[in-house]
Amino acid sequence: MPYINIKVTKEGVTKEQKQALISGATQLVVSVLNKVPSTTFVVIDEVDTDNWGIGYDQVSTLRAKK
Repeated sequence: MPYINIKVTKEGVTKEQKQALISGATQLVVSVLNKVPSTTFVVIDEVDTDNWGIGYDQVSTLRAKK
């Protein structure tokens, strides 16, 4: 029973993109680990850029510098 947790910044990921991530991640564990798709769980967490840091800075600060 694989559990896959995908974390992305909350920056407009579409429903279609999320579906592609779910399908692709499930297919990967089916292909590599021979797991059953019906017992593979995929959870996508969208994290606000204020709550995601790289190095010393929040992603929101890094994005504003661009």
